[in-house]
Amino acid sequence: MSNIGKKERETQNRVVALFQNELKYRYLGNWEERENNGNVEEEILTAWLTKKGYSENLIGKALYEFGKAANDQSKSLYDVNKEVYSMLRYGVNVQSEIGQNKETVWLIDWKEWWKNDFAIAEEVTIKGIHNKRPDIVLYVNGIALGVLELKRSTVSISEGIRQNLDSQKHIFIKPFFSTIQYVMAGNDIEGIAYGAIDTKENYFWKWKEVSEDINKNDAYLLQLTKPIRGSAAQYDYSLDKNIVELLNKERFIELLHDFIVYDRGIKKLCRPNQYFGVKAAQDFIKRREGGIIWHTQGSGKSLTMVWLTKWIREYNPNGRVLIITDREELDEQIEKVYNGVSEKIYRTKSGKDLLNKLNDNSPWLLCSLVHKFGGKEEGDVDAYLQELKKSIPTDFKAKGDIYVFVDECHRTQSGKLHDAMKGFLPNALFVGFTGTPLLKADKQTSLEVFGRYIHTYKFDEAVRDKTVLDLRYEARDVEQKITSLEKIDEWFELKTRGLTEFAKTELKQKWGTLKKVFSSKSRLEKIVIDIMMDMEKKERLQNGRGNALLVSDSIYNACRYYELFQSAGLKNCAIITSFVPTHADIKGEETGEGYTEKLHRFEIYRKMLAYYFNEDPDTAINKVEQFEKEVKKKFVEEPAQMKLLIVVGKLLTGFDAPPATYLYIDKNLKDHGLFQAVCRVNRLDGEDKDYGYIIDYMDLFDSLKHAFKDYTSGAFDAYEKSDVEGLLKDRLKKGKESLDEALEAIEALCEPVEPPKDTLAHIRYFCGKNTENPDDLKDTEPRRVALYKLTITLIRAYANIADEMKEAGFTVKETEHIKNDIKHFENLRKEIQLASGDYIDLKQYEPAMRYLIDSYIGAEESRMLANFDDLSLVELLVEKGKDALKDVPENIRSNKDAMAETIENNLRRVIIEESPTNPMYYEKMSVLLDELIKRRREATLEYEKYLNEIIALSRKVKKPNTATEYPASLNTNAKRALYDNLGKNEELAIELDHKIMTTKKDVWRDNKIKTREVEYVIKEVLDTFQIKEPDVAYIIELVKNQKDY
Repeated sequence: MSNIGKKERETQNRVVALFQNELKYRYLGNWEERENNGNVEEEILTAWLTKKGYSENLIGKALYEFGKAANDQSKSLYDVNKEVYSMLRYGVNVQSEIGQNKETVWLIDWKEWWKNDFAIAEEVTIKGIHNKRPDIVLYVNGIALGVLELKRSTVSISEGIRQNLDSQKHIFIKPFFSTIQYVMAGNDIEGIAYGAIDTKENYFWKWKEVSEDINKNDAYLLQLTKPIRGSAAQYDYSLDKNIVELLNKERFIELLHDFIVYDRGIKKLCRPNQYFGVKAAQDFIKRREGGIIWHTQGSGKSLTMVWLTKWIREYNPNGRVLIITDREELDEQIEKVYNGVSEKIYRTKSGKDLLNKLNDNSPWLLCSLVHKFGGKEEGDVDAYLQELKKSIPTDFKAKGDIYVFVDECHRTQSGKLHDAMKGFLPNALFVGFTGTPLLKADKQTSLEVFGRYIHTYKFDEAVRDKTVLDLRYEARDVEQKITSLEKIDEWFELKTRGLTEFAKTELKQKWGTLKKVFSSKSRLEKIVIDIMMDMEKKERLQNGRGNALLVSDSIYNACRYYELFQSAGLKNCAIITSFVPTHADIKGEETGEGYTEKLHRFEIYRKMLAYYFNEDPDTAINKVEQFEKEVKKKFVEEPAQMKLLIVVGKLLTGFDAPPATYLYIDKNLKDHGLFQAVCRVNRLDGEDKDYGYIIDYMDLFDSLKHAFKDYTSGAFDAYEKSDVEGLLKDRLKKGKESLDEALEAIEALCEPVEPPKDTLAHIRYFCGKNTENPDDLKDTEPRRVALYKLTITLIRAYANIADEMKEAGFTVKETEHIKNDIKHFENLRKEIQLASGDYIDLKQYEPAMRYLIDSYIGAEESRMLANFDDLSLVELLVEKGKDALKDVPENIRSNKDAMAETIENNLRRVIIEESPTNPMYYEKMSVLLDELIKRRREATLEYEKYLNEIIALSRKVKKPNTATEYPASLNTNAKRALYDNLGKNEELAIELDHKIMTTKKDVWRDNKIKTREVEYVIKEVLDTFQIKEPDVAYIIELVKNQKDY
């Protein structure tokens, strides 16, 4: 018997007791055997609604409407869940009688949270195409709102997250998740990770309560959370603490009511920093005090704004929110975010329009853009304010209680904007939002203008919480030698013949600047070659899952870069700048002396647009806006199709700027510009993105000149040192640390393997000692998953610095030793995958791994087993017999016991997987396998004979139709399954198969009525043949597992 259950059981018993004793949830029981479990327990909900005073008629109608929404299988899970949440949040509108007014039936009491019925059930069996049994389900008033999968401490919560993701698939219990708001996984060590439906594993968050160590300045939050922190402090395990913090009744209701958003196709829950940021802001707003929220780039600042806006709307019905930004992209993006969460925001067209709207009573939510003038990076506040003053209506008095949100309030001119706006809106409350620290020079002013910090969440904290990725920094030097000064002078004299000395001096000054030296073609070519090398070498760039941004110092250089990349063969790249080519640009530019800069960039843009749209340049040139949108979409969603974007200023700021893996800087950035640019690459994106990489060709921190690398000075001189601490880490130093840690972790995992630590000893440690016991394979699964993950981590860590081991601080001997270790663990990974039958399950890792292994380890020892690419070992044995064994790694093949255990583990796995389709048949196959293993172990069977028999058994397992004992009429797997499970009654099997085939309708498994029709004919046939055992429930499950039906 497996002992895995016992260990999880202990954790589960403790957690169930915690819910009952500490959080005072009702215990509904163990529902493993209970029939008809669902996401709406109508009996409990009806009783609660009755207690609230609703009539029987109203309750019946509300339950009908709610059930209709929750069970609508014609829509996606996202749409159904959104509809259900809307009914939970805003109540169900029903009419008790025709002709009467509609009434709202509230399924949850949001105002008095303590009046709700909180309960949990454990081992809740939910029926689907394949049944699933969540460990713990949280019910509020009989509606399932949370699911918690528990794991023992040696198993990562990633396994629980994946279990939850599987459950949401069509083939499992997708309809059950229509009411679920919080999807959770936990173990004692890691605590709880939580996400919404359809949330990818990377975007599951960990809860982190405020603490006196980190939040010493947040007096209000410390006071507010004192009771929760006191309760949590009684418990030792992170899991118990997190349950108390996240799922205590009051907070759980608040999180459901105020902190869920459906954002353009993705359901989102709040991160802890967003929750506490909004809570702190609520306190400020209630006290009519303004301030600044500083949440680092990438930590979800825009949604913090959304949740605060939504709260203001309900807290103060007279409230109106005005959002001010100075970037077109931000203005557009704010509109998209609010529209995406079904809040209509009005974008004002001008200063006059803004004042007119404020003078009216509506709209309640507006945004306004401070326009840019004279090509400045920031909006021109003076011009904006002048326009407002000119446009002020004579009867102007802003209506309602105005809350002004100033986005990117770190801008130098925010103070001026604030003072002037105070003139128009004397009673308004101002809240500043920023993702970057405040400059030392502006800090005092900003804090005086807006007030103190409401809440801060700095970069190093976000990295610790895994909200954003750590950044790796590297300065690269592109040497430039002037080959012949005489030639340059001669060329200059020839070209400037006839000019006055003054004109020559002017020209020399223009072309002699460092910028022109930096923009020399040979320098750009070297950078292009450098980036092209990275495209081939760096894993995420090579495998098409990552992408890069190149920041150029001018539009002209961006165009030249594009041209050079095209020549070098990188077609999947594009320029995105503020330049919109028109024929007016080139008016008067033609001199007959070749291309001027303006002509050149105009021509390159024409070519790029013509190539992209595959049409005439003069038509394509009018499609710049469409081009930008499409290219950006590709860059984010299909990085392999758009690997590189060349930018100047655009896309480096604002929350719509796309995330990248690599940022190449060839522009003199500093302060906010640099901070925001580097934060383009710190966004989470897929399991294989460990860090964001910054490659700096401008040596912004003088790190090439100084041995000591201090990334808080130089380009960040204008910030307080403590505000930018820990933002950039030296790539090689961190690379060495990562490699050392990866080696240590995998060595520790393999430490308990028994001597002589050969292939067989490893197989027994990672696959189980006893191949007769199917539970052994399941018990050792966490070890295998850890081995696979740690090997991949190790190879990645090595690949990141493989070409620079000496520079990273490793000796030649150490490097050789590490390389041998990596080869050993990679071969071990393959052997264990094969020996356990996991090989096919890990396909998603293979393309990237194959590249890394081939590039950095040498492919001979770790060659891919070509024959196993698409077939499992058992399938190969069926197809090729003994010849299949030639492709098994030498270490396994040369050891007969290792070979035998590898085949047995693979066959055992297939039997377990196939068993639901024909339990009786596969039970018989399992017995035959056990007998064969026993005979091999007792050495009563010589190896050659054993191989023949196990290959014959493999054929029976994979191809039941080859077994001779079936009558000829049973010509499908479904008929054979019915025959095996109904006492080998041929007539009954054929009759039942015929009835099912003629009754079943399309997608019958997902539809209760269609399923009932199939159940009915099964019952009819069983009654006709007077069959009592097995019953209808057993047969319907068997039928659901048949592909033929």
